[in-house]
Amino acid sequence: MAGAPDALTLKRHRDMEGRRWWVQARRVLLVLLAVVLVAALFNVFGQRPHTSIAAAPRASLKVYAPVHARSGVVYAARFHITARQDIKDAFLVLDPGWAEGYTVNGLAPQPLTEADRNGRLAYGFGHIPAGQSLIFFMSLQVNPTNVGHRSQNVELDDGETHILTIHRTITIFP
Repeated sequence: MAGAPDALTLKRHRDMEGRRWWVQARRVLLVLLAVVLVAALFNVFGQRPHTSIAAAPRASLKVYAPVHARSGVVYAARFHITARQDIKDAFLVLDPGWAEGYTVNGLAPQPLTEADRNGRLAYGFGHIPAGQSLIFFMSLQVNPTNVGHRSQNVELDDGETHILTIHRTITIFP
């Protein structure tokens, strides 16, 4: 049997003498990696959409968008407005968390107006007759520097008159 190369000693490199704790450290790191992978399988870090719903006598609103996302992810948020009574001048008012640290790739259908309401995004859609619906899509990409929690509240207004609000937050993972 050939001897060990000059730079290696059998006691240190084969038998791990003086480094037995490395075996435990490797096992702990492997278990941590497995825990992260299992958590990812259960969508802890994913971007599976979540439906948030609010209703009022005049209208209802459903927001279908993730509440967890990873940096760099592209997703579409869907806003479904159903008018129970006529809405003369429908506005969706979104918290800055919908645009801060994001790239807005597209809006469909295009709002009739886009405005600012005290630092919040306001998209105007005009008249929605009673019994009718409007579905609005926003295509968003999470910028890599946008890590943390953001408020993504959504308000439905008729002109300047508040109809309802959905309170939600999103958590962005690196």
